Amino acid sequence: MASDSFSVLLSLYMRRIRASASGVATEIGLSREAVNNWRNGVSVPNPRSRDRVVACTRYLRLTETESNRLLSAAGFEPEFPLQAESVGAQPFAAFQDRLFAQLAQAMPYPISLLLSPAHWGQPPFRQELLARARAQYGDGAVLHIQPPYSVSTAADEYFAAIGRQCGLGEVTSDYEFEAALEQRLLAGERLFCLVSRFEQGTPALRETLAGILRSLSEMHSGRLHLLLCGGEALADLKYRSGDLSLLNIAQVNHWPEPTLDDLVVLARHRWPEQPWAVPVLAGLQDLSGAHPALFEEGLQWLVDHGTAALQGDVVAAGELRSHLLGSARLWQTFLPLAQAPASRQRLAQLLQAPDLGRARPYLQDDDLRRLFWGNLVQVRGAGDAARLHWRCPIVREAGLMVLESCSNE
Repeated sequence: MASDSFSVLLSLYMRRIRASASGVATEIGLSREAVNNWRNGVSVPNPRSRDRVVACTRYLRLTETESNRLLSAAGFEPEFPLQAESVGAQPFAAFQDRLFAQLAQAMPYPISLLLSPAHWGQPPFRQELLARARAQYGDGAVLHIQPPYSVSTAADEYFAAIGRQCGLGEVTSDYEFEAALEQRLLAGERLFCLVSRFEQGTPALRETLAGILRSLSEMHSGRLHLLLCGGEALADLKYRSGDLSLLNIAQVNHWPEPTLDDLVVLARHRWPEQPWAVPVLAGLQDLSGAHPALFEEGLQWLVDHGTAALQGDVVAAGELRSHLLGSARLWQTFLPLAQAPASRQRLAQLLQAPDLGRARPYLQDDDLRRLFWGNLVQVRGAGDAARLHWRCPIVREAGLMVLESCSNE
């Protein structure tokens, strides 16, 4: 059996956190027998089971690269496009340099939020971020917290798991976790803590975790440097309650829009055997609006069909456009809005608007906020001139198609 088969990978990742078949089955909505059949190679996920495999990757606390590997072994598209392990030139290198310089200089509260919309990961390129942290703070001073995915995890089990991740030994409560981490700070250590996928778990547990980390950072003269990574739920803790918000003192960074140089590096990492021409990648950047999933789907189509679509072949260009309009990622984001009577009319209005209004740190409009965190809407301009726009015409057209499909049902 190949070392990268679905059954081998699933068994490996389950053993790593001592996950049982019944535990996985409960979390992803299958029977224990079905999970055992996957693990033993008796069967593989059927084409309708992608969401269950994604849930499995979260429960097993896989990295973006590991999640993509498991999905690929099951025959599915990656969940986090363009996350191939990179060598040589690094994408987003300048942004990461600024992020760590900002954190090192932040006084008195070195707390930063790294917010990223759908399909980039939370955080994107975490291995690169951790490597930079180890170079800046030292190997033994870098903690990496990945909150348990399960919403049924009890508080003591939640903090026991996090305590193990931080190398704090056995802790059985939030208080013991806080006390053990404080012991390291009282010894005079400067620690860096990356919290990946902050959104996981229940709101109450993640608020408790954020409160503990904020409190320790405040009390210990900036010796605990925090980088919390997430999306909409993390932004809520910064903005929703104003000055009383739990993370009101944190600096905010949004994962940047990729430049053409970034996309060139990513394409060459992802398919190094392809002779990617910069004008071809620039054409795909424009067509996809640099949406990470659309861009990768476009790259795969070009690998399979050639680059004529972006070099003047009208027929091929139409086929590529049709392919991207049918992207499951776009439909999955639009469908909840199009199917709900309360939001369908609002979505129709937004799809007809060329400009979606002023960009603000926190969007009050629920539907617009969902589209923003779904990575279908982007900010253009800066300061008072910053406005919200559809990412590209294909995104907007796909939304109209979804809306029409739901209206005809």
